[in-house]
Amino acid sequence: MLFAIKTYSFKKEERLKSRKLIETLFREGKAFSVFPYRVVYMPVKALPAGKFPVQAGFSVSNRRFPHAADRNRIKRLSREAWRLQKQELYDQLQAQSRQLAVFLIYTDKKIADFSTLRSKISVILKKLSATTDQP
Repeated sequence: MLFAIKTYSFKKEERLKSRKLIETLFREGKAFSVFPYRVVYMPVKALPAGKFPVQAGFSVSNRRFPHAADRNRIKRLSREAWRLQKQELYDQLQAQSRQLAVFLIYTDKKIADFSTLRSKISVILKKLSATTDQP
């Protein structure tokens, strides 16, 4: 009997770091908001690290959070919430053999707690999976 093993990791290859791809994403991608995030996404033909169906990036404004420790905490919490819930979207995209580039921008003026961020990222993942159902 074989069991599908879920991996709750967020490896280097899953992180959106390509400057070219990020510029293209903000120029040509689609966007929606789920407070406290603004989500920019775009279907991609072939990601540089092809074994993962999604590359995700996270950002927090310098202007709203002048202290780097605060920005880093928000990004850390966001990545953790993403890491724990991404599997359903990954499974759906792999079944359709599609790939996405996603960028999440934190827009609130206060640091939200982890449970709030986790619920919002859950909504974001559901919206992303709904948008990938369309051809």
